[in-house]
Formats: sequence, C-alpha cells, structure tokens
Amino acid sequence: MFGRRGSGSFDGGSQRPGSPVGQPAFGEGSGQETSTPAPDPAAAPPPARSVAEKSAAPRQQRPQTMPRDRNEGYYDTKSQVFSALIDTIDLSQLAKLDADSAREEIRDIVNDIIAIKNFAMSIAEQEELLEDICNDVLGFGPLEPLLARDEIADIMVNGARNVYIEVEGKVEQTNIRFRDNQQLLNICQRIVSQVGRRVDEASPICDARLPDGSRVNVIAPPLALDGPSLTIRKFRKDKLTLDQLVRYGTISPEGAELLKIIGRVRCNVIISGGTGSGKTTLLNCLTNFIDRDERIITCEDSAELQLQQPHVVRLETRPPNLEGEGEVTMRDLVRNCLRMRPERIIVGEVRGPEVFDLLQAMNTGHDGSMGTIHSNSPRECLNRIESMVAMGGFTLPQRTVREIIVGSVDVIIQAARLRDGTRRITHVTEVVGMEGDVIITQDLMLFDISGEDASGRILGQHVSSGIGRPAFWDRARYYGEEAHLAAALEAMEKQAG
Repeated sequence: MFGRRGSGSFDGGSQRPGSPVGQPAFGEGSGQETSTPAPDPAAAPPPARSVAEKSAAPRQQRPQTMPRDRNEGYYDTKSQVFSALIDTIDLSQLAKLDADSAREEIRDIVNDIIAIKNFAMSIAEQEELLEDICNDVLGFGPLEPLLARDEIADIMVNGARNVYIEVEGKVEQTNIRFRDNQQLLNICQRIVSQVGRRVDEASPICDARLPDGSRVNVIAPPLALDGPSLTIRKFRKDKLTLDQLVRYGTISPEGAELLKIIGRVRCNVIISGGTGSGKTTLLNCLTNFIDRDERIITCEDSAELQLQQPHVVRLETRPPNLEGEGEVTMRDLVRNCLRMRPERIIVGEVRGPEVFDLLQAMNTGHDGSMGTIHSNSPRECLNRIESMVAMGGFTLPQRTVREIIVGSVDVIIQAARLRDGTRRITHVTEVVGMEGDVIITQDLMLFDISGEDASGRILGQHVSSGIGRPAFWDRARYYGEEAHLAAALEAMEKQAG
C-alpha cells in the first residue's frame, strides 16, 4: 500500500538496521519499503522528539478518549496524530499524486494511526479529525471550513489563537485556531505563492487572492507583533445580481432599473463608499449590463472582478522585488491599457494618481468606464478625485482639474454599510456641470432613513429626488433607452409619492 515505509512504531520511532538516518518507520515489524505522500510544508509539525525520547515513551495500554471540547484537548489529540503522520509519509511522493489520491492515502494512514494509538472515537469524531488533518496537509488548514461557508463575508485572523468572521454585517469570534504562529505563516505563504508573491521578514506585507477571487491581505512579523495577521475578503460562489440586491433591500426595484439603464447607455460611473460597503459587488453587478461584444480591460491590485463577457482582458499590479525593482503600479496599467484598444476600462480601486489617466480615458472615447473610490459621500468623492490628481504631481489650476472631472464623470453611486450591518445604496448622483468654480451635482435617488425597529434594524426607503429629466437623457435617447428611462423615473416618483 502506498504510504507505508520502514518498520518501527508510531510512538517508538525505531528504525530498521541499514535504513537511512532520519527515515522514520511505519508499523511494528512491518518490513515494507513503499513510500508515502507528504504534507505541504505549511503543515509542518512541532519540533520532533529525539529517537531516545521517542523510544523511552511508554505505549498506551488503554483507549484514549477523544476530547469533546475542541478548544482544549482536541488540538492535543490532533497534534499527536499529525506528528505520527509526519513520521510516516514521504515528501518525495506527495507531489506525484493528484489531490484526491493524496487525500485518500492520508486518510488511510491516519485511520491506521488512530487504531495503533488506540484512541476511542466515534465515527463522527474520527471523520472530523480526518478532514482537519487533510485540510492541514492539502488545503488551507483551519481556514477550510470558514472558506466553505458562503454567508461569511470576511475572515480575520489575529495570530494563531484569535479568528473572527463577519456574518450579516456583524463581527463574531470563532473557536477556530491554528496550532501555532508558524503554521499560520506557512498557510499565508501557501496562499500568496499561488499568485507568484511571497511574505516573510524581508517582505512582511502582501496582497494576494484565493483561486475563487477572494482578496487576501497578510502582514507578518516583525510588523505584526502578535503573530501573522491574515484578512480575507470573501467572494460569494453565487455572484450577486442587481435583482438579488433588490431582494436584500440594498436598492429599490425602481432604483435597480435606473442603474441598469446607466450601465447600458455607457455612462462613466464612479462607485463611492467606505470599506466593506459593497463597492466591488456593485461594480460586478453593473458590468452585467455591458454588451457582450465590447472589449473590456480591468486593472486591479488583486484581481477580484469576475466579468461574464467573453472579451475581457484582466490586468494586475505587481509589487517590487527584493532589490526594489520590477514594480508595476496601477497608473502603469491604466496608461498601458489605453494602447490596447479598450472600449471600456474598469479600475477595481482608484487610490492614487492613476485617477488622472482614468479621467482622460473617460472623455477620450472610452465611454462607460468605471471605477471605485473610498469616500463617504458624492461630494467627498469629487474632492478626493481632486486630491488624487494633485498626488500625481500635476500642477494644473483647480478650475482646470474640475473641468476635467465634469467632462469625464457622469454618475456617482454612493454605497454605505449602515450601523446595523446592512448595506444600502444611499445616493445615485449626476455630475451636471459647473457654476463658476463649483461642480454642480443633482441627486436622482436617495435613501431616506425613517428610524429603526425593535431589533435595531434601520428602516427607510429609496425615494426619487423629483428631477424630471436627468442630464444623460440625450445619451439614453441615443442608445434607444429613452422610454425605459422615462418609465423608471415615473415609477420612482410614484413610489416616493
């Protein structure tokens, strides 16, 4: 059977005469030489005892009871089984197996370890232990059950012993923990290595992503004093649509119809909001209304957007190497994509001087471009755009910068996470023009808070601001959406009335 090697015992560590030093053996008096798969270094065990210490350890004569308190004895039992597994499997063979085969071999060996060590476990307890160890060896360890739960929005790991999650806008602590900080760091390294990045003492800060697009941030010692800090912004397996946002109350049906029209008529859109307010989710929803024959280029720090159109080019920034060279910034990407014949440019998150290049793209033939910005209101969004232009070292007069903004941005959509944890679209605001040196905006729709219920949930409704005809009316007529826009505005006014 694959996975068995040498002779000896799980807790004795004795070796066959002539066997290589450091090649622990499997099974009492077995004489099999077959090699076995080994776990990833991310699952490295605590320091092994010496051969003398192992040999001196007495064998258990009575069944050991599987601890039922996962916070206490469970991890001790798992550590014993895991250490025996490490002594039994062969690193050189693990890479030769596919994930399913490796998982089955590991499960077989763990079952034998449990039998030889004489642990008394129910079938459910044994399956739980088997799954945890397989996750340690082949997956992301204790994170696997959290990653499988689709209702979790964020996973926050503050060192090996403190793991928090966000569910329905509320943060709560879990009973999940890592064996030690080294295991946590190894799992962080496994995650970031998948996208060609690294995290260690020389490069302790890293942004990366999981295979499903979930965003990952790691900050390791010496910057993180209490052990590695890992933050995962999860992506739902079933991508949200505007219709689902309507069901959740994020936007009214009439407001959703307005957003669909904004997406179809190629308005230049900035989505504004605070951290965790749902900007990227809303951006994904709006891209669903882009025609399938358009060439779209996305620029992101870590690729999160998952567009469904067939003609999409995804670009991602790159951090500098150890010598401080090779960095590719967001501005480099935006400037380069202008040479790639895009029809729409989508910037995942605008946070620096690349905003100037995006504004230039918006008013030079790339209608329908989109981006997100961290800000708390549409007016603050405009102010931040001005500040980011100044960050690029441009010495343009203030009026000139504002004229560029007015000529580029058509609509600002403001998202917010309210104090009860719910996410709402609070403003749909047009950028109309200028009066003197002041940018003029008008709200098409607002979220009006009316109070809260007995459970603390905020009550309110989306209402029309009463604007009879938006500034992009002619654009809607050009794209044949005039009738739909008129119907949406009328429905919003009736709903408000």
